[in-house]
Amino acid sequence: MHRPKGSNANEHIRVTPREATVILAPYIGSKFWEQFSLVIPIVAYLVLFQVIVLRESVEQALQIGWGVFCVIIGLMFFMEGLRLGLMPFSERIGAGLPQSATLPVVLGFAFLVGIGATLAEPSIGVLRSAGAWIDPERAPLLHHILNHQSTLLVVCIGIGVGIAALLGILRIIRDWRLGVLIVPTVIAALALTVIASLNETTASIVGLAWDSGAVTTGPVTVPLVLALGIGLAAAVGRADTGKAGFGIVTLASLFPIIAVLLLGLSLYHFGGSDLSAVGDIAGVVGAEGAAPVSIGSALLSSLVSAFQAIVPLVIFLYLVLAFLVRIPLEHPREVWLGIAFTVVGMFIFNLGLNTGLSPLGAQVGITLPFAFNPPGEALIGEVVGRIVTVIFGFLMGYGATLAEPALNALAIKVEEITVGAFKRSLLMHTVAFGVGIGIALGVTKLLFGISLVWFLLPLYILLLPITAISSEAFVNIGWDSAGVTTGPITVPLVIALGLGLGSAMNVVEGFGILAMASVCPIIAVLTMGLLAGRRRERQEEPVEDEEDI
Repeated sequence: MHRPKGSNANEHIRVTPREATVILAPYIGSKFWEQFSLVIPIVAYLVLFQVIVLRESVEQALQIGWGVFCVIIGLMFFMEGLRLGLMPFSERIGAGLPQSATLPVVLGFAFLVGIGATLAEPSIGVLRSAGAWIDPERAPLLHHILNHQSTLLVVCIGIGVGIAALLGILRIIRDWRLGVLIVPTVIAALALTVIASLNETTASIVGLAWDSGAVTTGPVTVPLVLALGIGLAAAVGRADTGKAGFGIVTLASLFPIIAVLLLGLSLYHFGGSDLSAVGDIAGVVGAEGAAPVSIGSALLSSLVSAFQAIVPLVIFLYLVLAFLVRIPLEHPREVWLGIAFTVVGMFIFNLGLNTGLSPLGAQVGITLPFAFNPPGEALIGEVVGRIVTVIFGFLMGYGATLAEPALNALAIKVEEITVGAFKRSLLMHTVAFGVGIGIALGVTKLLFGISLVWFLLPLYILLLPITAISSEAFVNIGWDSAGVTTGPITVPLVIALGLGLGSAMNVVEGFGILAMASVCPIIAVLTMGLLAGRRRERQEEPVEDEEDI
């Protein structure tokens, strides 16, 4: 491996396969362990709960085990490809676009990036496959959207994220307070929610709409829009570029809610067709859940989804960089290798999601109610069983949240910004507690068949005044904390769990758990911020009194 004396510095060093293995093995091992430590704890929790507490074996255990392994490998390739490939595109464009384009062009680019990033989200495929759980007779509109208009649904979610990215860029340029955008957006979402809930047919889309906001803020959308925002903040001369990204994640989780609600209401009122007549599909709801996924169809659909998600976004970013910004890529070989890793990673992840994570979550969700309300003999009493199920949801949310790497990154940033006033561990446990409470409330909603509106309205009516009296820093932190908790592992597992539990409890639909898991951590963080502020004021009061004397 040593370079011969007198050789050209630009010459490539020849490395044997054995030497390459020795060099790369520690790096690959660390990346594998990073994803392994994220995935395995929550998977082990679900398996042990089903085997030990519910006394049920895991069906198709080998297939699920293989799927979980694919998820780990897929995430390893995907996250590394994101770092090497997509992120450099966004950073270069974010830094160079303001100098080479007008403000409308910059805003238009942000809008299109929001749409493209949403299409590339690994968790977005969960919504496409969720339609197999919906009974067309009981929820015709929801069934129609998920099974016959799934592409339109994803595009609408992407448009919502695009509008959020556009407004986030404007906020950076105009230096707007986040609350100025949050309050009217939440009020509009709640108003549409109330309108949709007044009709039995449109009420079925409320849970899907609010869960869509959580699905969008994943490993593609968040870093891309943050890189764009930080690059733009540096280009326009903002000194606090580290704070520039705050708020974009929040808006990206709110506007898709409005977009999906408008889509559902529009299809119902202007669709011009009898939604109850839409055809049934294989594997629709039953006590056994959705039909098993064949490996062949999973391979093909995963491969097609990966190319459709990544390739158009990369082509768009490359054209903007080459013909509009006109800045060459640094280290182009690494970038294109990263793009290849991203496609391969998403393909493997989707394969593992369809054959491992989603079936596991669905199995646990279906099995849970039969512990206290089975066809035969119950394992435990009904009251105790429901309590155990709610506690299960809390512990699952708490543990999964602490394992999210995005939350750890946010907590480190928050500790830096608050100069140690809000400790990293305190923020992480506060957010995890909020997510746990949220998932417990979502499970309660399914267990008792309560409308999601009766949870959303009180919580957001409580949240808005807390937001109004909180400092701008904690508003940014609190609202963004909800977005970073819903990662590529939590989202598919929670949605599959909710759909399986909803199917077993014979409710119309099993959405809404993610919606609860998004609002509760915001309340928890803002409340903790207000308490920390009061405590700081009390500590400063004696000093001020002595100075007055």
